[in-house]
Parts: sequence; C-alpha cells; structure tokens
Amino acid sequence: MAEANSPYPHRELLAELWEVEVERFRAARPQSERLFQQAKEHMADGVPMLWMAKWPGPWPVYVDVAQGAHFRCVDGLDHVDLCLGDTGAMCGHAPPASVAAITHQLSRGSTFMLPTADAAAAASMLAERFGVPSWQFSLSATDANRSLIRYARQVTGRRRIAVHDYCYHGTVDEAYATLDENGAVVSRRGNIGPPVALDETTAVVPFNDIPALEAAFAAGDIAAFLIEPALTNIGIVLPDPGYHAAVRKLCTRFGVILIIDETHTFSAGPGGMIRADALEPDAVVIGKSIGGGIPAGAYGMTSEFAAAVRASLDLEDIDVGGVGGTLAGNAVSLAAIRATLGEVLTADAFVGMIERCTQWTAGVQAALDEFDVPWQVTQLGARAEYSFRATAPTAGSEAAEADDFELQQYLHLHALNRGILITPFHNMALMSPVTSAADVERHTVAFREAVESLYA
Repeated sequence: MAEANSPYPHRELLAELWEVEVERFRAARPQSERLFQQAKEHMADGVPMLWMAKWPGPWPVYVDVAQGAHFRCVDGLDHVDLCLGDTGAMCGHAPPASVAAITHQLSRGSTFMLPTADAAAAASMLAERFGVPSWQFSLSATDANRSLIRYARQVTGRRRIAVHDYCYHGTVDEAYATLDENGAVVSRRGNIGPPVALDETTAVVPFNDIPALEAAFAAGDIAAFLIEPALTNIGIVLPDPGYHAAVRKLCTRFGVILIIDETHTFSAGPGGMIRADALEPDAVVIGKSIGGGIPAGAYGMTSEFAAAVRASLDLEDIDVGGVGGTLAGNAVSLAAIRATLGEVLTADAFVGMIERCTQWTAGVQAALDEFDVPWQVTQLGARAEYSFRATAPTAGSEAAEADDFELQQYLHLHALNRGILITPFHNMALMSPVTSAADVERHTVAFREAVESLYA
C-alpha cells in the first residue's frame, strides 16, 4: 500500500525491487533462517524482543561475533555496523578498555548493593562532561528518566510533565503522548497498554514552538519538562536558534524542572549538546553508550535540585518510593562507565567520529543531488539521518509525515544485502571511534546504487 505522504510515486517498481532483494537475502542467509525456525518455538516472531521483528527481510540476521565497527553473521558475512545497537554500541563493539574493566570486575564480584571506588570516579567524569554535580546510576536511560520524573513531582508538588511531540525517552509511560489533529493530547499510535489517558499525566508541545510551551506551563501543574535537545527517534530535528535559551527562561519563570535526555544526542560531542551548545539543565539523563555495551544509565542534578530531593526524603523510607533497582549502580556497570568514558569515548575520539559522519552525510547528499531526489540529510555530530522530504524538519510532526515504511524497508534491505546495517526504525547512521573512511565509503557506494535503482 502506498504511503499517503511519500514523495516516491513509483510503487510498482518499489515492489519489484523489494522482491529482488528478498530473494537475494534468502539465498545468502540459510544459517540465520535455520536459527530463526528454531527460535520461533519459544519466542514470539522468533526474537527476544518483539520490535526485532521490524528488521527488513523474512527473518532476522543472527550475529556470530562483533568487533569494532563490524560484525560477522552466522552465515559468515561481514557487515559494517552503522546502527551500533541504536547508540548502545556507539563506542564500537567490544572496546578493549571496556572489556578489560568489565572482565576484571566480574572476576571480583558483580553486584553487592554497596558502592565501589568506580562509582565516585564515574560520577566525577559525568559531572565534568555535563556540568551538573550530583549523580545517581541506573540500568538504562528509561529508568533514569522515570526516577527524575518522580523526583520532580516530589519537590514541586505537581503531577504532570511536559514533553515534545514525537519525543523519545525509552519506555517512559508519560512520554508516549502526541497531539491529534485538533491539538489534544492523545496516546501515540502503537503505544502498548497505556495505564491512563495520556492527557492526565502529560502536556505535549511541538518542538521549536515557544508560544505552545508557555501556554502549557501557564496551567501551573507541570513538574518537569523532559526533552531531548534535538529530536532523534523520529528523524533528526534540530533546534532553531535561541530555542533552548527560551526554554530555560520559561522553565525558570514557571518553576519547572528542565530534564535534558542526552542518550542519543551524546553523538554531538564528549558532553553532548549540553556542552556543545552551553545548555543549562536542572537534570541530565545519559544511557546506552556509556556502559561499553552492557546495561548502564545515569542521571545528574544541579546542587539545588539534588538538595531539594534529598531534603524531601526520610532515611527510614528512602528505599520505598519507586526509584532505583536492586541491580542499579552495580559494580560491573560502574567499572564499564569509568573505562568507557575515560578511555574510549574521549574528546579525541569524537573528533574522528564526527569527521566520519561528515563523510557519510556528504556521500548521501551526493547521491541525492546526482539523481535530483527530493530527500534531505541532517547531521548531529557523529549521528546523521536522511528523510523523505525536501527540507529539514523543524518539528516531529513534519518528520513523521514524511515517513514511508515500504521505501524505508527497501533501502534498509538493500543495504543489508551489501553488508551494511543501519538503524531499522528510521534512516540513521552512527559512527564509532573505530569506524573507518572505507566503512563509510561502502555505504556511499551502496546508497548511490539504491537511489539509482529508484530514480534512474
């Protein structure tokens, strides 16, 4: 079925090209098929998480081993990995410094409900990078976001939060809200089992829309504004000049806690967009990549916010209130964070990562220009993405309206059949410290071939 808003009109050709790529996939991956058939006996769709069924092709690619910016599948095929676990492996697969720290700590014990020396060291590194001094640890950015939402409600006495339309903050219930055609807050399409109507918990404002944000805050019941400094999971949407300064001013004026989730926008540099753009949050969330490939998350607060939180909690009940987890802050995760920040995702590493991403972006743009294709490509540090519209989106709704699932699946399968993995839910590529110019060139060649097949 054709996508209503797609700029690509040749649906019969697209269907024919898709079938060619499916047959190529089938012929090349018999061992993945064998494992898939076995997996279906005890896992829905044969995958450990249902969203893995969205990868293009008749079955998933099963990984044998991954190292650096590459992985080899069970059929022996080498792949350039430009997905990198959708940021979870932004440091590259199995970085030696992280692996050494993880292995060393595993041999000494993994989780105690007690701190190790790595905890304070990791917190110090995060404080230096993101500019807020007080840190706590979790197993994911989702958990970190949930904790900060609870703390914001605790200290403000307000019940609702605000988010951007088409935001992404993991599986936080309050963030699966969007605006309908009448501007009402509703559950986002595909939200599984929402516990309450989303307008009870959440105000939604379009990205880059300051009047809408002021109107939402004026109701007086917003505890926190949870944001990515650029939208990432609907396609990259960058802030307008002056947007973040205006957000900060409104949060201060209305007493709203400003939480900046840098989990994906960490691609902007060693301190994410907070450092790159001199942003001033009350709280910061970071996850995925800081653990060197194992579960890890963290959240930081200003001294004022942290003091207000601590003053609101009695020691007797400090373990009761739905914040934290038994394995949060475990010794292995903290050893991984310390090593990954200290030795892998360094300031020097980001220089090369961003250079490779600039090369990737230029390769995509060259193909679009050569064949006069009405798409655009946007870069955010070491992360870049193309979308099926002529100009860069300024709001999440604009990015969503340009979506074309069939076209996207074809492009992803075409890339996969040529040994290149990009993120399955949109058209994002991410660079690691060890992604090479040759890796990027493989994508440039394959992407040009794909565009030529569609538009020549």
